[in-house]
Amino acid sequence: MRSGPARVTAEGWGWRYAGRRLPAVSETSFTIDPGERVLLLGASGAGKSTLLAGLAGLLGDADEGERSGSLLVDGVLPEQSRGRIGLVLQDPDAGVVLSKVGDDVAFGCENLGVPASEIPARVADALHAVGLDVPQDRATKALSGGQKQRLALAGALAMRPGLLLLDEPTANLDPAGVAEVRDSVARVVAETGATLVVVEHRTEVWSDLITRVIVLAADGGLLADGAPAEVFGRYAQTLADAGVWVPNHPIALPVLQRSEGDPVLEAHGLAIGRERRTIVQEGLDLVVPQASATVITGPNGAGKSTLALTLAGLLPELAGSVTAAERLRGKSGVRPIRWTSRELLTRIGTVFQEPEHQFLAQTLHEELAVGPRALGWSEARTASVVDGLLERLHLDHLAEANPFTLSGGQKRRLSVATVLAATPEVIVLDEPTFGQDRRGWIELVLLLQEEVARGTAIVAVTHDDAVARHLGDRRIVLGEEVRV
Repeated sequence: MRSGPARVTAEGWGWRYAGRRLPAVSETSFTIDPGERVLLLGASGAGKSTLLAGLAGLLGDADEGERSGSLLVDGVLPEQSRGRIGLVLQDPDAGVVLSKVGDDVAFGCENLGVPASEIPARVADALHAVGLDVPQDRATKALSGGQKQRLALAGALAMRPGLLLLDEPTANLDPAGVAEVRDSVARVVAETGATLVVVEHRTEVWSDLITRVIVLAADGGLLADGAPAEVFGRYAQTLADAGVWVPNHPIALPVLQRSEGDPVLEAHGLAIGRERRTIVQEGLDLVVPQASATVITGPNGAGKSTLALTLAGLLPELAGSVTAAERLRGKSGVRPIRWTSRELLTRIGTVFQEPEHQFLAQTLHEELAVGPRALGWSEARTASVVDGLLERLHLDHLAEANPFTLSGGQKRRLSVATVLAATPEVIVLDEPTFGQDRRGWIELVLLLQEEVARGTAIVAVTHDDAVARHLGDRRIVLGEEVRV
C-alpha cells in the first residue's frame, strides 16, 4: 500500500442520488496537492458531505445514483485506495462498529492487516490524541454524542491515512473538546504530512491550520477557491449571503431579553441517567418557565441530553420527579413520563440529537404531515402548515425527497420542523443548530425566538454560545457543580 500524503483530482465531477431530479454536486473541478490542508465550505445542501463520501469511495454503484466526470485519489478511483483514506462522518453513531472503545478504534487497523503487535500502541496514541479519556473496555453505547465523535476520529487516526476526511468533526463537542480535536488533528497532519479535507461550519476554529479554502456553489461548480485570507477577505459578504460562515462576520439578529414566565415544568431532587446503575447528575432542582428559553450547557458527558430527555417525559427519573403545571397536563397526570405519546405530541415536542431517529415517512411533505394528521387536523390546515414550514426553512424544493437523503443541516431543519408542525406548548431540542449554514442558523434561531414570543417554553441543549445569547441567556450549566 502506498504511503505518504495523497493527491486528489476532480474534473467536472458530480453525483445525483437515485430518485432525486437534481444532482447533489455537479461540475466540480480542482486539484489538491499532497499535504494540503483544505477547508471545504458551502451552504447547507451544496454537496459537501456528498463530495467527502465520493472521496472515501462510499457512494455506491448505479443503483444508488449517477456520477459524472472523474474523482481520483493518487490517480485511481477512491474505491481502489483502501487504507489510504480515513473518514469521520457527520453522524457520530454511524461510525461506531464494535461494543467496546478499544476494539472500535482497532477495527480499521485490523481490517488493513496492521501487525497485531502494533495495534495497541496505535489505539492508545489515537485515544490520547483526541482526548477521549475513558477505559478501553468502556461500552461504546455508554458514550455521549461528543465522546462518540472523538471515538470516530480516533478510529480514523489509528489507520494513519494519507488522506484524512472530516465531516463536521467538532459539531457535538464542548469548547474544550473542540480545541482538543482541532489540536489533535493539527498534530497528526504535522507528524504524518497527511492531506486534510475538513467540512466545518466553525470556520474560525480551523482558519489558522488550513492552507486553502474551497467553497462549493449551491448550483454546481465552485463559488471560491484560494488561500484563507483571500477567500474570507475578498468574498466575505458574498459567502455570508450564500449561507457560508465567515470568521468574525456579524450576525444580523436581535437578542431576546431574558424573561421568567410561570413554571410549566419543575424538577425536584432529580437524579438522571440512561441506566439505573449509572447516575450522571443528582439533586437537581430546576424550573422551566413559560414563554422563555432555557439553555442547557456543560461539558460532554455531563448529562445534558439525558436531562433534556427526562424533562421531555422520554426517560424515567432515577430519583426525585419531573412535574408539569396544571395547564399543561390537563387530565393526564402530573408526571410527563406517564403520558402517552399522543398526549406528549401537543404538549412536549422533542428534537433528538440524531435527526434520523424521528423520521417516519418517505418524503419531507409526508414527514411534516405526520403530527398534524395524528391530531385530526383537516387536510387544508395540514397542507398550509406543512407548506409554510418547508418554505420558511428552505426545504420546499425538496418536498418530495426522502428525508434520509438530505444533508446533515437539512435533516436538522426538518427534525425541528416536524415538532413545530404539531404546535406543542413545550419544545425540547438537542443541538438545534447542529450542521447549519449561516442562513439556516439564523432562520432556526429566529423561529425559536418567535415560538417564545408566542408563549412556548423552549429547552435547548447546545454548545453554541451564540444560540444561548440570542435566546435570552437563561442557562442551566451542568458539570461537577450545577448552576442555574
